[in-house]
Amino acid sequence: MTPDELAAKLPPGFLLGVSTSAYQIEGGADERGPAGWDHFAAESTTILDGSNALVAADHYHRMPEDVALLKDLGVDAYRFSISWPRVQPTGSGSASAKGLAFYDRLLDELLDAGIRPMATLFHWDTPLEIDEAGGWAKRDTAYRFADYVRIAGEAFGDRVADWVTVNEPATLALEGYTLDVHSPATALWVAGARAAHHLLLGHGLAVRALREVPVTGRIGISNAHTPVFPASSRWRDRFAARNFDILSNRVFADPVLLGKRPPGLVGLAVRLAALPHWGDRKIMAEPVDFYGVQYYFPSKVAAGPPHVKVGTHDGHSKAMLDLPLRLEPWPEYGVTGFGWPDSPDQVPVLLHRLAERYGSRLPPIIFTEGGASFPDHPERSGAVDDVQRIEYLGTHLAEAAAAVPGVEVEGYFVWSLLDNFEWAAGYTQKFGLVSVDPETQERRPKASFDWYREVLSARKR
Repeated sequence: MTPDELAAKLPPGFLLGVSTSAYQIEGGADERGPAGWDHFAAESTTILDGSNALVAADHYHRMPEDVALLKDLGVDAYRFSISWPRVQPTGSGSASAKGLAFYDRLLDELLDAGIRPMATLFHWDTPLEIDEAGGWAKRDTAYRFADYVRIAGEAFGDRVADWVTVNEPATLALEGYTLDVHSPATALWVAGARAAHHLLLGHGLAVRALREVPVTGRIGISNAHTPVFPASSRWRDRFAARNFDILSNRVFADPVLLGKRPPGLVGLAVRLAALPHWGDRKIMAEPVDFYGVQYYFPSKVAAGPPHVKVGTHDGHSKAMLDLPLRLEPWPEYGVTGFGWPDSPDQVPVLLHRLAERYGSRLPPIIFTEGGASFPDHPERSGAVDDVQRIEYLGTHLAEAAAAVPGVEVEGYFVWSLLDNFEWAAGYTQKFGLVSVDPETQERRPKASFDWYREVLSARKR
C-alpha cells in the first residue's frame, strides 16, 4: 500500500503520532531517583542480553535532537511518559526542580514544533523506595501516585493536550507481580491481584487529581487488549480461553468503563482483584474522555501447562510453568521479531468486541501503541530498509482507521520513535522508526520513518 493510498483511507482529523516511554529511552539515571527496574535489571537474570536502561537512548541529554526528528517526521502528536522517579525521586515528598524543568523544556519544544503533547503519567517506572515497600501490591501506592500526579498536573496542565494515567496495568500486574518476567518479580498471584486492583484505584485517583487541579487537557487510560480464542472446541480450551480473556482484558477494562468486576471470575487469587473497599469501584469508574487501546497480537489459548519454551509474548520464567494454560502459535500468520503474529485482520475483531461489551459506555478510542520489532539489517552505509515494518504499519493503520459500528477511533500512535530498552528483551528487539547506535547514540531514520513521513504529508495533498 503506497503512502497516498493509505492516506486516502484515513478519515478527516484522524490523529497520527508516535509513542515512547521515559524509562525506555531517557537514560540520565544519575539525574533521577532510582526505579524498581534499575534494581531488577541489575539483579535479575531475566533481561535477555543482560543490559539495563541507565543510558538507554540518552533522550534526557538529546531531547532537542529527538524533537527535531519528530518535526521532520511531521507527526500530529507525540506520546511520551513522565518519569515518576525523575519528578519525585523517592515517590513521595517535594518535586525535583531539575526533573520538572526537563519536561518543561520538552513540552515547550513540542509546542514550538506544532506537535500535540500526550503525556503518560506512569509507564512502569515505579520509584525504588515504593517497590521495596511492596509496590502496587500495597494500597498506599495508589495514593502516593495521586500525589505525584497532582504535582505533574499543576506543572504541566496548561500545555498537555491528552493525559494517560496508567500504561497497560494488565502487563505490570501479570508480568511483574504474578509471572516474574518484569520488575518487581514477586511471582505471587495474590500480589498480582492486589496490584491489578491498586493500579486501577490509582488511575481513578489520578483522574480526580487532574480534574481538581484542574488541567485543560483530556484524560484517559491505556490498556493492552488482545482478542482471545480457544485453541480447539474442547471445553477445557474454551474454559481456559475464557479465563485468559477475563484476566487479560476485562479485569482491567470493566471497572473503568462499567464500574464493576467482570462476570465469572474464577479462583480466590482472581477474586482478590476487587478487595473489600466498596468505594473503590466508584473511584475506578471516574469518567474518561478517551480510552487508549494497545493492540499487538491475538491470543490462542489451550488448557494445560506451558511447554518449557513457551511463556508469554514478553518472556519466560519458572512461574509460567505452573500456569494451567498456554498460548499457542498462529501458523496462518507471519511473525514479527518477537514472534508475535502479524495479524491486522484482528483489529476490527477487537473493536467489535469492545463495542459489544461496553456499548454506549465506550469513549472514543485512540490506539496509543501499535508497532512491530523486526531483525533490522543495516546496510554498509548504516541505512535500514525495514520493508516488513512498513507493511505491518500500513495494514494495521488501515484497519484501525476503517469504520466499525459503535466505535469512534480518533487516532493511531506508532510504537516507537526510537529503538529502545525493550524491558525483559533488553536491546534485542527493535521497534523504532529511527535506529540508535548503542555506542555512539547516533540516530539514523529507517525506511519506515521516510514512509510514515510520506503518509503524513500525503494527507495534505
